[in-house]
Amino acid sequence: MIRHIVMWHVKGDTAEERTQVREQFRQAFEGLRGRIPGLLRLEVGLDAGIDADACDVLLLTEFADQASLQAYGSHREHLRVRDALQNLRVSRHQIDCFVA
Repeated sequence: MIRHIVMWHVKGDTAEERTQVREQFRQAFEGLRGRIPGLLRLEVGLDAGIDADACDVLLLTEFADQASLQAYGSHREHLRVRDALQNLRVSRHQIDCFVA
């Protein structure tokens, strides 16, 4: 199994704007449940506001294998979400790791 974790800092001039953008991220990624073959787990976390340096959104996904993760990367539903959110982020961080 492979775990794919992505974190973003989102755009927004006010706390309210960033909250709205974080919610857009959550809804968009949660909408992928059941639509991607090989996607076994999907969780979206929104920052609790404890540390000003923290990322705003966390996506934790698990895939059956590396081929499933690669297929996700080019899946039309994932590309739709990625494109919709592209201009709403400041930065993006990612890690992929094998898990037992």
